[in-house]
This record gives sequence, C-alpha cells and structure tokens, in this order.
Amino acid sequence: MRIKLLIFVIFPFLHVFSQKTIEGSITDEDGVALPAVMIMNISSEKRTYTALDGTFSIEAAPEDELRFIRSGYERSSIQAKYLTENKATIKLIRIAEQIEEVEIANLTGDIKKDSRAMAKIDKGKLVEDAVGLPQPVGKMRETPADIKQVLLPILLGNLNIQGLYDVVSGDARRMKRQYKYDDLQEDIAWIRERVEDDYFIKEGIPKERISEFIEFSFLDKPQTRAFVRAKNLTGALSRMEESLPVFVERLKESSVGK
Repeated sequence: MRIKLLIFVIFPFLHVFSQKTIEGSITDEDGVALPAVMIMNISSEKRTYTALDGTFSIEAAPEDELRFIRSGYERSSIQAKYLTENKATIKLIRIAEQIEEVEIANLTGDIKKDSRAMAKIDKGKLVEDAVGLPQPVGKMRETPADIKQVLLPILLGNLNIQGLYDVVSGDARRMKRQYKYDDLQEDIAWIRERVEDDYFIKEGIPKERISEFIEFSFLDKPQTRAFVRAKNLTGALSRMEESLPVFVERLKESSVGK
C-alpha cells in the first residue's frame, strides 16, 4: 500500500521534471512572421504569445499538445516531442473568406415574376453593371457642412440655408467630432477582436487600460492606425510594440504619484 502511495505522489513530479522549454517561430503561408499568436499547452493550460518576430517559448512535456490560435487563421496543434530537437517553424493557414455570390436573373417579360426575381438581386450590382460605375465605398454618412462650401455659394448669389445653419449652430462641428469618435472606437474594436487581452496584460497593461493604450498608440505612432485601416494586424502590432514601453512607464509614474 505504501509503495502504491509513493508511486502516486512521485508521478506528478516526474511529469514536471520531464518538461522542457520548447522554442520556435510562427509564420503565415508566405513566411511572414506572425505576432500575437496564442500558444496553449493543452495539458498544463499554460499559454504564451509570439513576439513581434513570431518567436515563442513555452514549457511542455514531450506528450503535451501545443495549440496555436490566432484570429483569421486555422487552428493548428502538434505534440511537443516533435519540436524538442530544433527551433521549428509553424505555418498557419489563413481562413478563406467566403464571397457572397451575386446572381443576375434572366427577365421573362412577366412583370410579376420578374419583380419577385429582382427583389432577390443585389440592386447596387445591377446599377453598377448598367451605368458602368462602381458602388460607393465606405460608410454612408451625411457630409458635414464646411465654411468654405457655405460662403462660396453666398458670394455667387446662392444661399445654402441648411449648410449655413449647421455651421453657425455648431452642428457641423459636432457631427465631425462624432464621426471621429465613431471611427476611433471602430479601429480600437478591430484590434481587440483579433488580439487576446493576455497579450497586452503580460506586457504590463491592465485589462481595463487596454483600449486606452491602443488609442495612445494611434497618437504616438500614427502609422499604427494606417495599418489598422489597411486591415494589416501584423503591421499594426509592430508599431504598437514601439509605444508599449512609453505607455507602461507612464502607468508606473501615475501609480507612484498616487
């Protein structure tokens, strides 16, 4: 009985002692390094993230399963024993985006049948095909009145009453501020939807300050937001990492001041 008990007590320690530090790197199909990929040890539930250059290291036993997760890419798993010899390179495959099929119905001459068929067709595509112009790109927004656009017609004898009211009342200015705020929140949300909170937390940013840091990085490194607009997460993260030390230092200074 004592021998069995001793075996059960020692076994967990044998598992710990058999663990090694697994090192490697992760890229996409084109060989471009992928930062912010989550690597999870399914057995121990330990996790880490790839650095800016796509490299990572994590503790694992040979039989442990390592899983690689990043938004927009297919999940991949491998046993740690296949990564213990060399610093292996893991390639993640992009998830194919489905493009909505647009079907152009054949007109029969029957008004009832054709009207029902037309209701199922992308009207914008039909107009584009008929006129030869592309569909509008971007958000459908009312353009805020501009002082120059209002004054010039007045000088020419044309009065834009609504535009003049918007400028004088401040509605145009408020509209511009609202648009800027909405765009900022949308860009912040785009990052947060694709990057786990733990990626920022391990760098010293509290969860409740993550959005604040992202906004700070947009101001500190304006090109960060340009990459977000281009839907380039790798480029955005590379610029954000340059802002990390500055923001973390400010957090430390503010906590000391309190």
